[in-house]
Order: sequence, then C-alpha cells, then structure tokens
Amino acid sequence: MMQEAESAPEKKVLFINRFFYPDHSATSQLLSDLAFDLVREGYQVEIVTSRLRYDDSTARLSKSETVNGVLVHRVWTSRFGRGNLAGRAIDYLTFYVTAAWTLFDRTDKNTIVVAKTDPPLISVVAAIVTKLRGALLVNWLQDVFPEVAAELGVKFMRGPVLALLKRIRNTTLRAAYMNVVLGTRMEQFIREEAGDDINIRVIPNWADGQALKPVPREENKLRSEWGLDGKFVVGYSGNLGRVHEFDTILGAAEILSHRDDIVFLFIGGGAQREVVENEANRRGLSSIAFRPYQPREQLSESLSAADVHLVSLNPKLEGLIVPSKFYGIAAVGRSSIFIGASDGEIATTVLTNNCGNSVEIGNYASLANSIVLLSEDSEYKKEQEYYARSIFETLYDRDKGLQQWVNIIRG
Repeated sequence: MMQEAESAPEKKVLFINRFFYPDHSATSQLLSDLAFDLVREGYQVEIVTSRLRYDDSTARLSKSETVNGVLVHRVWTSRFGRGNLAGRAIDYLTFYVTAAWTLFDRTDKNTIVVAKTDPPLISVVAAIVTKLRGALLVNWLQDVFPEVAAELGVKFMRGPVLALLKRIRNTTLRAAYMNVVLGTRMEQFIREEAGDDINIRVIPNWADGQALKPVPREENKLRSEWGLDGKFVVGYSGNLGRVHEFDTILGAAEILSHRDDIVFLFIGGGAQREVVENEANRRGLSSIAFRPYQPREQLSESLSAADVHLVSLNPKLEGLIVPSKFYGIAAVGRSSIFIGASDGEIATTVLTNNCGNSVEIGNYASLANSIVLLSEDSEYKKEQEYYARSIFETLYDRDKGLQQWVNIIRG
C-alpha cells in the first residue's frame, strides 16, 4: 500500500462514465481497476454511470449498489443501443440529463470529479457542475471528440458544427484542474487545439500484471479446446470497431491461405465483426476463426492462445485514439504487429522496445512476411516476447497507472 487509509485526504473522487463494472468494455475495465485501487488506498470513491452494458442494451443493472467499496449510482437512460446513430444520440442525451442531476447532488467543494469520454463531451456537464459546486475537474481522455467522429465521416460533423463543438471541448479542457491523455501524440494534439498552457499529464492505459500472465502454450486449455495445438496462431483480440482496419489482415490471410499451420483467430465483437466475418467467408478463408469475448478471468488464456497479436488503427486517428489492447498483449508476453502509421504511438512503442513490428495499411505482403518470420524463427519470437513482458512491467502495469493517478489526486 502506498499510504495508510487513515492518512488519505478527505477529498472524494467521483468518476462519470457510461459504463462500469461488471461491464467488460476496455474503458469500463480501466475505470473499474482505478476505482477499486483508490478505495484500497483509502479514498472515498463514487461512480455515476448507466444501467447498461456495452454489448447488451437490454441489460438491467441495479440502480444503486456498493461494489468493492465503490458507491455506484446507475442513472436511467434510453436503451436504443449502438445499432444506429440516432438511437445512440438519444442514449447519450438522456445520460447527459440524468447524470447531471446525480452529479450535482453528489458533488461539493471536497469532490474531485473525473470525467471520462463516454458519452462524448460529458466533460461539458462535469465542467458546469464542478463550477457551480466549487469542485475540481479532471478530464480523462480515452479519445478526442469531435475529431474522431469527423474522421469517421459522421455527416453533420463538419463546418460550423465541428468548429463549435471543438470550441466547447477546448473550454472544458482549459477549465480543468488536470487533463489526462494516453500518449505523447494525443498530448501534442490537445496542446495545439486547446493551448500550450493547459494542465496536461500523459498516463498510458494499463493492464493488471498480477491477473494477466503468460500461459505456456502446452498448458493453455483454450488452445486445446479450440483445436489450435500445433498451429501458429495470429490473434486479434477485443473490439472490431470502426476506428480499426481489417482489409490488410484479410489480405495477408489470403496470401498465407496455403499454410495449413497458420491460423488467424479473432476474439471479440464490435461494429465490424460481421463485416469481417462475411468477407472472410466470401474469400473462402478457412484459416480464419472467430470467438466471442471471453470472461475476464480467462483473459490470460485467451490472449496467450495467440503466438503473435495484431493491433490496427486508421492513421487518420493517430493522436485521437490509442488502442488499449496492446497493454494486455504485452502483459501475457506476446509480441504485436501494428497495422497503421509507422510513426504512431503503438508503432513507435513496439519498434523502440523490440517487442513487435509495424506495417503500413494495405501492405499485405509485409504483414504476411512478418508473420512467416515469427513462425519460422523461434529465437526471434522468444526475444520479442521477453521484451514485451519486460516493457509492460516497466511502464504499463496497473500499479504504475495507479501511482500516477494518486499523485494527481494528492496534488
């Protein structure tokens, strides 16, 4: 323990985000980790969240409960889900209204409000409430809105609307006590947009190095259950979202379709899961297998089932998003091949630390060659795996993130 519970300040930390435990989405898991850890450090922690789950809009989570010492307030929202833009917008709007009321009720001058970025611009609600109640605001940016929406081609996200939303966002950043971003590219982007004088701190996302550890291939039950024994497994784990790129992966799989010993394994779901699955079937790629999200307690086995993992990001979104799946991959001692901008956040990390490789989008042959090299050079593969776990323990373990957050809260 970094400090005794009785010596912790009387400040209350109140997080606001649409999803929280037991939801398994990446932002929910990170928030849950931090909230539970802060309680163990002696802090009073509350959450304002929805009653929804990321992958199940019909879920009915309890209105209020205490989970591992965290007081959870789950507010009512509409339940249209992520299927269409209009329905999602209504879900966001109802959360803004009901969350604002609860946030106002639970906040006073001794509260530090930490606003994440789901739904987008929830920091506006948090900024207004903290101003009225004399509290402190910390923005925790998992992505940068509205630029992400603009780059993804949302029709109305351009011109005067885009400019207005950016001005509003920048106002909330300048009003905050601190803005936490995920990487140096994101820090640079935010400073250029909101001003170089704003308070900003880089804290990368993390994984739990106690819960996530390498599982030897011969001891991995999932490899046996999924018929992967004797195969070289190329994994993609997590969200198959709109910000990711999959044509390069499908192209490499097509090049390697003659290799019966190489399997591509997708674990997870998301907006592009069905598209990728249909395209794999259309191309007759029998070497590609799909599995649903696995329980968090099986994540070590799930991530360790692959020999190498793929991480992708649309280059237009560099500085706006940092794929968090990389940290879990490194935790289980697996190397990553990043598909995207060669000077991006994850590309720079894997190349600098010798724990993976990077290929440009559309370079199917380069990705295929990188996979073949790892499948045929066991010493090279072991070296990358060693450095993956090493850099994880040095920079990206859960305790590292907690320490940096405690420093901000103590400040």
